[in-house]
Amino acid sequence: MEQKKEVNGEAIASSMLQMAELKVPIIAIVIGEGSSGGALALGLGNKVLMLENAVYSILSPEGYASILWKDSSKAKEAAEKMKMTAKDLYEMKIIDKIIKEPKGDFEESFFKVSESLKKEIKSTIKEMEKMSEEEIVENRYQKFRNMGEYEVINKE
Repeated sequence: MEQKKEVNGEAIASSMLQMAELKVPIIAIVIGEGSSGGALALGLGNKVLMLENAVYSILSPEGYASILWKDSSKAKEAAEKMKMTAKDLYEMKIIDKIIKEPKGDFEESFFKVSESLKKEIKSTIKEMEKMSEEEIVENRYQKFRNMGEYEVINKE
């Protein structure tokens, strides 16, 4: 079993490396639940959009709780600590934009969300078509490098 995890991890890393070097814009959209090692690749997008009620992490809350507390029943507590919501991820600069999900019947909501996504995709393409291939790759690299928050502790 351990060998399969190793192969999957290597495949994910290899795919991410190839994806990072693409000379075309990458627009990633989280529309539901993204919670696996493969979800890492979404973070490589030049632009990452996320529906407001979607969740995104590299590990499920049950998996996180199992690792941290050896108790998967603490998934709700784990989810809160993991900061998986669109709002949390936007604040940490993991995603670039939250797409509002209107209340109402499914068909009407679906249409409004689709139109919002279409607008964002067109806007991103228009913005990025002005960039050279090298600028697109550099944009992606800088965005990835600037994700999240961290604190440098002076150990002197």
